Amino acid sequence: MKQPIRILLQTTIATTTDDWSIARFSLLERYLTSLKDEIGNPLCEVVARDRQVDADGNDPVLSNLARDSRSEQLSQRFDELWLFAVDVGNGIGDRDCEGISRFRQQGGGILTTRDHMDLGSSLCNLAGIGAAHFFHTKNPDPDPTRHCIDDSDTIAISYPNYHSGRNGDYQQIAVPEPVHPLLVNPHARTGRIEFLPAHPHEGAVGVPTHSNARVIATGKSLVTDRQFNLIVAFDRELDERGHLLGRAVAESTFHHFCDYNWDTKMGCPSFVTEAPGNTMQTEPQAISDLHIYLRNLVLWLAPA
Repeated sequence: MKQPIRILLQTTIATTTDDWSIARFSLLERYLTSLKDEIGNPLCEVVARDRQVDADGNDPVLSNLARDSRSEQLSQRFDELWLFAVDVGNGIGDRDCEGISRFRQQGGGILTTRDHMDLGSSLCNLAGIGAAHFFHTKNPDPDPTRHCIDDSDTIAISYPNYHSGRNGDYQQIAVPEPVHPLLVNPHARTGRIEFLPAHPHEGAVGVPTHSNARVIATGKSLVTDRQFNLIVAFDRELDERGHLLGRAVAESTFHHFCDYNWDTKMGCPSFVTEAPGNTMQTEPQAISDLHIYLRNLVLWLAPA
């Protein structure tokens, strides 16, 4: 029997009830666990966890993510890492970065996502993929005209903070040609995914220099009408040492994956003050598009 694709869902903070801990991604975990392959067997096995640290300040799972690790602390091997950077800049240690980089060198697939301003800026420490994430003070957007506030309602948050809509609402995305496999929806009238969850202040992503990455989806601010990048995809490529790197994705916000952004009845941390929406629940294609995108991610990120 074909083995399920093994996926690690991981945040970059310790378990904290009043924050974006892994418990707030329960609908994602539930959906991925429910997926079946073409003959009805489980498509994937999912492990969901928050960051834990050892005496040296490293996460024992991330730092030993590579398949050749001899650590006795790691009893599971993964095919994909879905990393939700919800920290304020200190969420990934040096050894964690080494473990993640080695994992990708062995063909592992990686999804990285963050949020506004400097939230999740520890991603900058990751080789290759980290350069796709632009923050306020670390690795800022190379286009200086984008160093400006987009969402002006939440005054405590500075750029990048693109307003794609209310939490709980959908945003209508633009998909450039040629349509990337991640955005294909054979059941939609257009043949592509049209909706993803919205967020009042998304972060910024772009294509790093000297990479084969490309922007595969963009959004548009409901405040300024400005277009911004939502998803950057990296295909497999050889690095300078001859490793065939696994595929990777950089997304503008982890809120595309949060319970609260799919259904606001699931609740949110107390520091979220913006008025919620509900069109993810009232537009039938919104959840359908999201689910198809997630299945596409599972299959596309899987090792060759």
